[in-house]
Amino acid sequence: MKARRLSPLLAAKLGLLLLLVTTVAARAANPALDAKAIGDAAGVKANVEADGTVKINWSRDDVAVKVDGMPFPPAAGLGSWAAFTRMSGDTAMVMGDTVVFQDEVDAAMDAAFSHGLEVTALHNHFFYDEPRVFFMHVGGEGDAVALAKDVKAVWDAIKAVRRTHPAPVEGFPGGTPKMGTLDAKRLSTTLGKPLTDNQGVLKMTVARQGRMHGSAIGGAMGLTTWAAFAGSEALASMDGDFIMTADEMQPVMHALRGAGIHIVALHNHMAGGEPQFFFLHFWGKGVADDLAKGLRSALDAQAKAGH
Repeated sequence: MKARRLSPLLAAKLGLLLLLVTTVAARAANPALDAKAIGDAAGVKANVEADGTVKINWSRDDVAVKVDGMPFPPAAGLGSWAAFTRMSGDTAMVMGDTVVFQDEVDAAMDAAFSHGLEVTALHNHFFYDEPRVFFMHVGGEGDAVALAKDVKAVWDAIKAVRRTHPAPVEGFPGGTPKMGTLDAKRLSTTLGKPLTDNQGVLKMTVARQGRMHGSAIGGAMGLTTWAAFAGSEALASMDGDFIMTADEMQPVMHALRGAGIHIVALHNHMAGGEPQFFFLHFWGKGVADDLAKGLRSALDAQAKAGH
């Protein structure tokens, strides 16, 4: 006996019914986030988007900004925000983008880390901006209300900087390094990596291997962690670039900030790589040996994370 085939109309109706049942079941298992509770925890009004995402915003109108000579209205791109969505059960996810001026980055990043948030990018959006504006992306998972409090802590840290200095300052605390003599042998021992001397600048380079569009690439194609030391033993500068996989990003950043080294950019350099690498640019100044110890702590954290 042949089975009867459903008519197209009946099949369509059954399909819609199944979709409705599935949607209702999913919503029952993952109830909507409490926008009011999230807003109260963040100290701002929370809005519910069309897809159920809960979003909070903070417009940076506390500092006057010019871009390419034009007084720049905050509504044109100086908005900090965080968005919350349900994952499963009681777990929520937050993703956000925070406007930071140069002297706010350390405070914002330290607050994010101390409250369990991840920092996933740090970059600029403009050229010829006065003062310079950067954008720090954060993410995290957990209880939605707790995450909202974490985001508030980041924004509060930024506001605390502005209360102390209403206008962004132009430079990190401390003196200005001057070219002098650095002990390459001793600093190499501290780092556990060899340093080469190029006209008084000591440089460390560590290459990695990867693939791009099916082809093997290495350090010569840009897959390197490097650092350059200049100045004197008493007051040196250190700048450089960390190459990291996603699993290595947070441990490296935590170690650098723990050593007082400034993270000035976090982004990718290429697309289609295997594995996907991220790059962190840093700056520090102080006693040369202290800088080397701080960098060593980040190298060790990266190694522990699986490098």
